[in-house]
Amino acid sequence: MTDHISPAAPSGDGAGSSAPDLAIDVRGLTKRYGPRTVVDHVDLQLGRGRICGFLGPNGSGKTTTIRMLCGLLTPDEGEGRCLGLDLRKRAAEIKRQVGYMTQRFGLYEDLSIRQNLDFIARLFELDARPRRVDEALERLGLTTRQDQLAGALSGGWKQRLALAACLLHEPRLLLLDEPTAGVDPKARRDFWDEIHRLAADGITVLVSTHYMDEAERCHELAYIAYGRLLARGTQREIIAQAGLTVWALHADDPQRLTALSTALNGAEGVLSVAAFGSSLHVAGQDADALERAIAPHRGGDGLHWAQAKANLEDVFISLISRTPDNFEAATSTALRSAKASTGTPDRERAR
Repeated sequence: MTDHISPAAPSGDGAGSSAPDLAIDVRGLTKRYGPRTVVDHVDLQLGRGRICGFLGPNGSGKTTTIRMLCGLLTPDEGEGRCLGLDLRKRAAEIKRQVGYMTQRFGLYEDLSIRQNLDFIARLFELDARPRRVDEALERLGLTTRQDQLAGALSGGWKQRLALAACLLHEPRLLLLDEPTAGVDPKARRDFWDEIHRLAADGITVLVSTHYMDEAERCHELAYIAYGRLLARGTQREIIAQAGLTVWALHADDPQRLTALSTALNGAEGVLSVAAFGSSLHVAGQDADALERAIAPHRGGDGLHWAQAKANLEDVFISLISRTPDNFEAATSTALRSAKASTGTPDRERAR
């Protein structure tokens, strides 16, 4: 059985929430494409007005999960509610109360900012369209640029426009799929300031991200890999539950770190080895076994070892390093089955 961090109840306002207090409450959520189970019995609860960071490597099932939550995909298994509405029976109603921001900019580049927002407002058949558009422009700082073509905007301004479009129909839940990918640090910071203002207004936010500094700004976190939810809780809870011991290695000659990383990777007691600038973080769950693993490398000149506090990146790297790739296994099984059904020998039988 694969080790993982048991999901924890959200702290603060989300802890111990009853169903009416949950914006998201799903259990056993599963989606398959052929032999691949891309989302594997995911349980997720998120209290209203909370910000949850949804983390995981590329292809881990984040986008598929988000699409099931907003009613764009029907789960193959599992049940639950989004904003109190049944995922299977009331998907159309869920869509009208959710703001979904996709990974790619999906608005019309040959329309102006204002024209794009007016078009979206018409699609939703919103009343008082001019007022809603004006309010969205003002909220996201787009008023002075409203006549600029969307295609001429930088990544950060496109991001603001996409978020403005998500807010036109006054959603109760925002599902944001890697919204800050490729955006400069200041634009990311401004975006997150706005997310916290929205949460303060009672809007719930589930946001996928690869940035650890963004994860640290969330009220709680969920980490998924190969379709399985491996960790759930606040930053402090996830780090504590991981039970990692971490040693930091600094080298006078940074080039030596590459050889040491190769030597330590896969050693008994070592769960993960990760480079952080001019240092390595070597992590494991068994403190004694980890010390035995690094002992042969502690006497060299120009090497400086010190115990360090585990951070989120240490935890997530260690989680993924010990989680088997069920996607690859499913694909291999399907290929073997296909060969068997057509009489094509695989390599073993060919020998």
